[in-house]
Amino acid sequence: MSQERVLIIKPGYSETLVNEISRTTSLGDVLRSTVLLHLFKDAKVSWLVDEKAILLLKGNPYIERIFPYDLTSVLQLQAERFDTVINLEKVAGLCALADSINAWRRYGFRFDPDSGTAKAYDGSQHVIEMCINPDDKISSNKYWEHILFEMVGSEWQGELPILGYQPKEKEEKFNIGFNFNVGNKWPVKAWPTEYWKALEEKLSGKHTVSWQEGQNSIEDYIDWINSVDLLVTNDSLGLHIAHALDKKIVSLFGPTISTEVYLKSGVKLLPEKEYDCLPCLSTECIMERSCMYDISVETVYANIEKLFKEKA
Repeated sequence: MSQERVLIIKPGYSETLVNEISRTTSLGDVLRSTVLLHLFKDAKVSWLVDEKAILLLKGNPYIERIFPYDLTSVLQLQAERFDTVINLEKVAGLCALADSINAWRRYGFRFDPDSGTAKAYDGSQHVIEMCINPDDKISSNKYWEHILFEMVGSEWQGELPILGYQPKEKEEKFNIGFNFNVGNKWPVKAWPTEYWKALEEKLSGKHTVSWQEGQNSIEDYIDWINSVDLLVTNDSLGLHIAHALDKKIVSLFGPTISTEVYLKSGVKLLPEKEYDCLPCLSTECIMERSCMYDISVETVYANIEKLFKEKA
């Protein structure tokens, strides 16, 4: 019996559960999507991805072929035959590509030739509705992975993302890593710089601390996260890498939805003051002071100590 042939289309241009399209590659969304590979461990999986995210997938034992998203790859894939196509992008052109692939079954998002927009294959209509109506997404209280598995007609059982790159062991190890950078796309997710500095002072003499490294190299970044026992992090790529590496995590949430993020070993901290606007899912804050100022240094410190005691 021949192996099932599966094509996953996930360059990372539109976040799967957000009604937003960008040519800024969402590396975190690509990495999170690898949780689906648990369903296809015996299949021959091909993955179409943006070149910037290839290193997250390269070396993954459950991906046979990685295709950079370019014209040559598109033409080849259109000439091949697959059993299953999973399109996790709402970019209209990628939806049209998913429709054009020779395949028996399709999951995720399709192209509507009348409106020129993304629509849903069977099983994914609720995801489109969540993207259009953020209140539905907020009220669902389902983990991101749970919804992703539902899209392909399966049930998530707590599986973790699968990182392709295998980190190198660094000689210098640290108790705690500060993953402080959130990038240019979501600056409002950042915990204030002065809070990070205050936390370092509070931890001084008791724990070794390392500030984020590898900002210009994804391999160095993964190596750095692997070198710490516990990561304090904003809601960013580093959170998902640490989760894939099964690290202890203290994660800081404000404008984004904490309930959809699954942490096997860690805690999610939210502003300690009530805000009518949260989660706003916005890249800009309209308030005089960001909600991230209301996650106190003392609360973060207390949860770090708690997690280390649990480990002991």
